[in-house]
Amino acid sequence: MRQLVDATTRRAFSMLNAVVRPAVQAGLGNPFPIGAGAVVLETTGRRSGLPRLVPVLSTRAGDTLTVSTVRADSQWIRNAEADSNVAVWLGGQRRSAVATVRRGPLNTVRLELAHRAA
Repeated sequence: MRQLVDATTRRAFSMLNAVVRPAVQAGLGNPFPIGAGAVVLETTGRRSGLPRLVPVLSTRAGDTLTVSTVRADSQWIRNAEADSNVAVWLGGQRRSAVATVRRGPLNTVRLELAHRAA
């Protein structure tokens, strides 16, 4: 039964992400420099080496974003642990960032945006 629930949950998130991701990646719902909103987090698959994009809710304070999940088995968390060089899509643009993962009842990932070249 548990496997069926897990498979159904994964399928539901996959379908939701397919609809939400393009809009968020284009900038819809992104947080202002201070506030909350949705972003697309891009990690590198720890096994495949391929880019993996997932929409997540975040809070932002300048160049620092925080995203979280209660799901310990989230693949994007595992990918960020394996390779802390990630990217965040803000305002329709890809921004490099460095991820710091903290595990606990609420798994959090702090994302420090790289400074843009002047």
